[in-house]
Amino acid sequence: MSGLLFTPGVSPEVLRQFQEQLAPGKTLRLEEATLVLTPGLAQLLQDLLAALLRDEPVRIVPLEAELTTGQAAELLGISRPYLVRLLEEGKIPYRKVGTHRRVLAKDLLAYLEATKKKGQALLDELIQEGQELGLGYTE
Repeated sequence: MSGLLFTPGVSPEVLRQFQEQLAPGKTLRLEEATLVLTPGLAQLLQDLLAALLRDEPVRIVPLEAELTTGQAAELLGISRPYLVRLLEEGKIPYRKVGTHRRVLAKDLLAYLEATKKKGQALLDELIQEGQELGLGYTE
């Protein structure tokens, strides 16, 4: 799959120390190269290190990356046949290259975000109904 894959392999203490030092305006140095952290870059590195500290592998994929159906399914954590069904139903945009389908990473992320919002809305609705029926559910 295109993109970079990071797996936890560094001591958690080292990661924690580095994470504590990350802040907007701080400078990262690597030999002669320096980089001043913007708020967005500092947050990205914080999120990356937080995931690694939870022992989670992290994949960095450019938003414009075109993925195969296998790669896209892997990224979503679903089967390839189910992904193909989502594509054919128009739930996720794709394009054809010959007989092969290609999916943009940004379209997968948009689908994930929409799915999360829909799931949260359904959960909120169920909680509301439970409260109205006096079932003791609270948010």
